[in-house]
Amino acid sequence: MTVPVFREFLEQNPEVEIVMVSRSNFKALYADIPNVIFKGIDLDDYKGFLGLRRLSKELLKEFRPDYITDLHDVIRTKILDKIYVRKGLKVFKINKGKEEKEELTDVWNLNKKQLKSTVERYADVFRDMGFKVELSHQLRPISDKKSGIGFAPFAQHKGKMLPLEKSFELVKILAEKHTIYFFGGGKKEAEMLENWEMQIPNTKSLAGKLTLSEELNRIAQLEVMISMDSANMHLASIVGTRCVSIWGSTHPFAGFLGFGQSENDVVQINDLTCRPCSVFGDKECYRGDWACLEEISVQKIIDKI
Repeated sequence: MTVPVFREFLEQNPEVEIVMVSRSNFKALYADIPNVIFKGIDLDDYKGFLGLRRLSKELLKEFRPDYITDLHDVIRTKILDKIYVRKGLKVFKINKGKEEKEELTDVWNLNKKQLKSTVERYADVFRDMGFKVELSHQLRPISDKKSGIGFAPFAQHKGKMLPLEKSFELVKILAEKHTIYFFGGGKKEAEMLENWEMQIPNTKSLAGKLTLSEELNRIAQLEVMISMDSANMHLASIVGTRCVSIWGSTHPFAGFLGFGQSENDVVQINDLTCRPCSVFGDKECYRGDWACLEEISVQKIIDKI
């Protein structure tokens, strides 16, 4: 979700250069943004406090930054923040709105409301540094050749994933009129999608067959992406492809709707007062019946598409 923020921030502040430090496999996400230097690292090379101290020294020596921005605010980055503050550097940190999100996901809270979007929270870090940045919240299609529908049926946690039997039924119906391309991650997911490809004509599994760069290019050429509240929605945002997103125990209120994606393209059960019960979908169902996902009809998704 930092990618579109970086792009628009740097367009408005072309004199700035950003060194993005993250896992090496995310490099392709930033490849087309001028003034971004991507520093890929393997976290296994910098374990524990001593490893992070070594990383902090290496980054200072290589890049000599004027400011440090912490857009993650987890244990690793908190340690790095303290090291840099002691060295006299100014550190600017994201405000995740943790207390607001705890209140939002309280199942007894009946007055749930929209929180600030995560992309605006990223932009706020740059604003705190004294820069001006206004986000457009508009998709930017990078391809005018559009064909086929993408479908990413998986998510990291059960609370964010449509039951697979419903996903299978959805694909069977859509594939009667459209070519469906499957997207997914690990080995089990790839095997399942290969199985679906054999069972459903007019479908093709791309799971495990593309590099991240190739995957972005393919998503850019889709008419629409269908995704859970997961990474594929955000990949669609990066390349300007409209996404019909399916939400269960999570909710766009928490601020994680993809950049430029429309609330009108969200599929969810609106009259469940317990939603959202989780920010990331990693909690067990309070009711025990996963109504937020079980009650979503296949027809409701087709109507959005």
